[in-house]
Amino acid sequence: MSQNQPDNLGSFISENKAVLKEYLETRMEIYRLQSLRIFSKSAGYFAWIMVSALLAFLILVFGGLMLGYWFSSLLGSFVKGFGLVTLLLLVVFVLLALLRKSLFVDPVVQSIIQRSREEVEDEEEG
Repeated sequence: MSQNQPDNLGSFISENKAVLKEYLETRMEIYRLQSLRIFSKSAGYFAWIMVSALLAFLILVFGGLMLGYWFSSLLGSFVKGFGLVTLLLLVVFVLLALLRKSLFVDPVVQSIIQRSREEVEDEEEG
């Protein structure tokens, strides 16, 4: 029985070589297209994040300048006004650094998990 099995497997592979080759090529094409889809979605999200970060930076700069001049007019000194803005920005930075896990890391992880679940469900339905 064990000697016939390798012969049967060898004859099966030789008889179905073209079908097996086509199957493997199709599977490779599916994996290539899936990775291309993931890459293109990731590139889109990355571009959106970069544009959002640039806009947030500009808002922060111009908002800081506006606050600095406003506090300077209230306090009568550019040093005191812009120093107060710098102190406020430092406090915001420290708070964001302390709360980075609950504000940024956990929501991003949950979002990635949710999107991967949605993609798996879409593939199962389609």
